[in-house]
Amino acid sequence: MSDDPASEPLNRIETLPLGIVVERRASTSPWAEWFWRVAAVIPGAGPVEPPGRVLRAGEGWTHTHAATLELELFRTDTEGYRLNLSQDPPRLWVVLRPDAEGDGMVPVVVTASAHEGEGYQVGMDVVETVPMPPEIAALVRDFVDQHHVDVPFEKRERKRHFDKDGKRGGGPR
Repeated sequence: MSDDPASEPLNRIETLPLGIVVERRASTSPWAEWFWRVAAVIPGAGPVEPPGRVLRAGEGWTHTHAATLELELFRTDTEGYRLNLSQDPPRLWVVLRPDAEGDGMVPVVVTASAHEGEGYQVGMDVVETVPMPPEIAALVRDFVDQHHVDVPFEKRERKRHFDKDGKRGGGPR
């Protein structure tokens, strides 16, 4: 986190760098040469230069430290973190996008919010989940305990579609 509180968004409280380990595996599909998935995260990882540093490899697969992204925790997302922590196991969502050459996938976002993770699944992005390491789960749980505020549900009043005489509308057009 920055030493200057004025430079931080008011809602963001905690950040943690996470190394994103991406697996590239030979595909059996006739439509794709490679299959990509997030294999793991590395809590507290430093920057990776150049991106895509090979960590392990085998016949037809590689694990690379593809990027280091900031896991950001926000006060207004505590409900999404609580939902995630109630799952067994809790997960991190990692958003992957095609790289500039179009032959690989690059991690661009990591989140612990079940709501935010679900929101990314509605587009062209590839969204992968990975089990949340215990030390990150403890950090997220402490964050929720410190910042969560229950907001009571308030039912909204419905708009009238008919005037008091039972006619449709509600005014001149």
